[in-house]
Amino acid sequence: MLTVKNAAAYLDERGIRLAAPRISELGGGVSNIVLLVESETIRLVVKQAMAKLRVEQEWLADRERIFREAAALRQLTPHLPEGALPAVMFEDRENFTFAMSAAPARSVCWKELLLAGEIQARTAERIGGLLALMASVSWRDAAWESEFGDQTVFVQLRIDPYYRAAARKHPDLYPRAAQLIEQSGTRRVSLTHGDWSPKNFLVDGDHVMAIDFEAIHFGDPAFDTAFLLNHLALKSFHRPQWAPLYAEAADAFWRGYLAGVPREPWIEQATIEHLGWLMLARVDGKSPAEYLQGTAPDRVRRFARDLIVSPPNSVLEVFGRL
Repeated sequence: MLTVKNAAAYLDERGIRLAAPRISELGGGVSNIVLLVESETIRLVVKQAMAKLRVEQEWLADRERIFREAAALRQLTPHLPEGALPAVMFEDRENFTFAMSAAPARSVCWKELLLAGEIQARTAERIGGLLALMASVSWRDAAWESEFGDQTVFVQLRIDPYYRAAARKHPDLYPRAAQLIEQSGTRRVSLTHGDWSPKNFLVDGDHVMAIDFEAIHFGDPAFDTAFLLNHLALKSFHRPQWAPLYAEAADAFWRGYLAGVPREPWIEQATIEHLGWLMLARVDGKSPAEYLQGTAPDRVRRFARDLIVSPPNSVLEVFGRL
């Protein structure tokens, strides 16, 4: 297992010899060991997949996901703006590890900015545009589906611990969850990131880098749009004084996304259906949102249940209810 203490020797064995490297562990995830390595000449990130995730309940996932992430980064890089993705430097199949370039040192995690009240609609719109580019380049494309069609890891990391785990605590809603899972499984139309979350965007002014592609697969793009909108909605419960700004960011993200993908009539309603379950999952699934404290989980739970039972007609209406 990689650690801060052995990472320099590990890199040295692979021909990356660094003078006085500074090595630190990056947080924000439960499924990998992620180390930032800095020296006078280079900044890189080393990522190793874990088989058992660091959560209270047992949660297992196939470590091979790390190589699908590396493959996705390589293949998507020519289709996205320069610097929008990290560059893969090497893969170590024996140790389920790969290394990639790091974002500029001045970059800030978008989640941190959102929680601090620095909520820029233009950043959200760019993130919507990046997602649209990824979806549109792969839309109904047989080659992308052949490469990334296996959804095993997505089920392990999202469907089981989010949807099914939350549904078990709400048995009256379980049939609705089962129906959504089945319907979503048939909507295999484009690459789906699987973790399009504010923690996975590094922001440097007007530039945004997207990271963490371990759950990528060819599937339902409405999952990704709902995943991002869910985080903006949850932060409205956490910081209600900034709810109008989170709503503006949601609108900008949604507009940025719709401007770049084929218009399909089902996308918005499917996004709303996923959104209700994702909200419920972050209070009653295996990975509850750590910043929801006090009465917030109960308020999220009530809102999510209402969203599932009585969904609105538009994404904007969801945030209007908030």
